[in-house]
Amino acid sequence: TIYASTMSDDALAYRWQRGMADSDEQMALLVQRVSGSHHGYYFFPDLAGVAMSCNPFVWREDMDAGAGMLRLVLGLGTRAVNRVEDDYPRVVALDKPLLRPESTREERFRYSQRRVDLLDIASNQLTTMDVNSLSSLAREIRPWNSIAERDHETSKRLKELGYPASQAWALTFDDLLSSSPLTGLMTDLLNTLEKAYDYPVDVEFTANFLPDGSYRINLVQCRPFQVKVMGEGSRARLPEVLDESRVLFRTRGPIIGHSLATPIDRLIYVVPSAYSTLNTAQRYSVARAVGQVVHLELPSDHKTILLAGPGRWATSMPWLGVPVSFAEINKVSVICELAVMHEGLIPDVSLGTHFFNDLVELDMLYLAIIPGREGHGLNESLICSRPNLLARLVPAAAEFDPVLRVVDFFPPGSAEEVFLHVDSRQQTALCYWSQPVDAGPAV
Repeated sequence: TIYASTMSDDALAYRWQRGMADSDEQMALLVQRVSGSHHGYYFFPDLAGVAMSCNPFVWREDMDAGAGMLRLVLGLGTRAVNRVEDDYPRVVALDKPLLRPESTREERFRYSQRRVDLLDIASNQLTTMDVNSLSSLAREIRPWNSIAERDHETSKRLKELGYPASQAWALTFDDLLSSSPLTGLMTDLLNTLEKAYDYPVDVEFTANFLPDGSYRINLVQCRPFQVKVMGEGSRARLPEVLDESRVLFRTRGPIIGHSLATPIDRLIYVVPSAYSTLNTAQRYSVARAVGQVVHLELPSDHKTILLAGPGRWATSMPWLGVPVSFAEINKVSVICELAVMHEGLIPDVSLGTHFFNDLVELDMLYLAIIPGREGHGLNESLICSRPNLLARLVPAAAEFDPVLRVVDFFPPGSAEEVFLHVDSRQQTALCYWSQPVDAGPAV
């Protein structure tokens, strides 16, 4: 299985992009001790996560990108490193550790870690437990109240909205972040490593509580972090006056990546309303068609592709988004997730995940649009006003013409362009037609 993984689509695409396709690449097998503690029949670290000495996701002007960030979980660090469906690790900006992207207490409970990965020693296997099921055991062996909160009123409201009862407990980590030296220690650790590497770093770590309530941090992995932080003078400037009828979309984040101002050559758009009517097999077929379109040659020298669709890209669950592999979309310049699959879904910004690292290494830009939220909007009628090239480019996928739209915009340098302005530090993005277009109102 390990040897075969060297021939996976993702591995081959990674090597091809870096000029290594013809070189001999040996697969190494690393056996590593698991950092953790025994808790009854279970074994897991009390805290785990990833940390970056440079924060590529700053959602407020007063945050310092150079201060670093954490992606923090309870249990094994798998939920901090891998992109897990419908589960949300705690994202911590080290300069403002108690500041959160969520604006309400209800949102903080809703978008929290719900399940914990751990080792079941009795059955000798990796397993996953619900936070509520683990809480009775955890409260006996660690300062549970420093990482978890319980709010009966919020839990009741969330249950009425259809969310699981496990939200009675929320892993907020607020007390730990406010009353312990964790953030200071992690800041010192990251600064020390960044100085030694002479480059921003990306680390994986665990922490285990000691009997006196203190804890020991274990550094599991460290590597240079490929991130580009734009200076103040490099920020993309948004137009001061703009006719709203010409706006294709706008967002106020989350945005991951550097600021830019660029024409868009091709838009690949999965229509949310049409996609939601498809069965599972058809959704996989649409994903394969997306991959085919992405890897077609563009007619112009400027090959800026914007990929937009409902839910999560590269998900393994078709009801949460479009189940493409990363190798199928690795030529895209901008990835946009629309939070319109169902009420309970919000795009996961994927900080610290391998998906996110692929985005950064390939210099991709990620952004999310959350319809109904202030500062967010999508004008689907503008997209539909342009011819759909799907049937001509990929005849075998013509049956999905109502679902998958492929739109080529105006040649670079022409009087009309579709332009994308992104300011990652302000967490704003605006995509607009440079000339008036006769289309319906924004929705």
